[in-house]
Amino acid sequence: MIGGGKIRLNRWQQAAVAVGSAVGALLDPRRADLIAALGETTGKPAFERVVERMKKSPEGRAVLLERPRVIAAQVGHAWDLPANTFGAAYARFMGSRNFSPDDRPPVRFMETEELAYVAMRAREVHDFWHTLFGLPTNLIGESALKVIEFEQMCLPMCLMSVVGGTVRFTEKQRKLFFQHYFPWAIRAGMQSTDLMCVYYEKHFQEDLEDVRRKWGITPAPAAPNQNVP
Repeated sequence: MIGGGKIRLNRWQQAAVAVGSAVGALLDPRRADLIAALGETTGKPAFERVVERMKKSPEGRAVLLERPRVIAAQVGHAWDLPANTFGAAYARFMGSRNFSPDDRPPVRFMETEELAYVAMRAREVHDFWHTLFGLPTNLIGESALKVIEFEQMCLPMCLMSVVGGTVRFTEKQRKLFFQHYFPWAIRAGMQSTDLMCVYYEKHFQEDLEDVRRKWGITPAPAAPNQNVP
């Protein structure tokens, strides 16, 4: 199932996995596997709506038909593109943090291959969105991106992640997030095109600022206090 074994769950089992994943992710937000399980067990209706929107979009249909993967074997050429391009910006984002496209956990709890692919796609384009919106990977940046992801996909997991993230904020971080990043993220998520319907890999060679304008993306404004982690 997109790199992992499919696990069938009844409703009670889904609820148990969802609750357990939510508690575990709150205790340790670094557990990507728990966050992934939470997204899958609570997100089926949202992913079904994403699939329907993709089928109505030319690029979205192409993504569903060809099922590209954001893995090193398929996106490695981004590291060789000119510096001004979207692909090169993505490569810089990944390289500066020593991230690998291959690090995403597999999808395990989706009922169909199509839903499993869309859930995996949402997981894999996360770093494209970081690049496009200019968001860091600290707690504030990840929480802001989860707001955008909720605006775009209405996944309950995104909302729960924002709540869980803000619980861990310091008072200074909380003030910065709600006064500065949260209002921007609400607007940015609403103003952007349907980002799950974009075939990002076909735009790697385009200028970063051009694709931002084309997709209605407003990058994150500079934080007024750069000393907040």
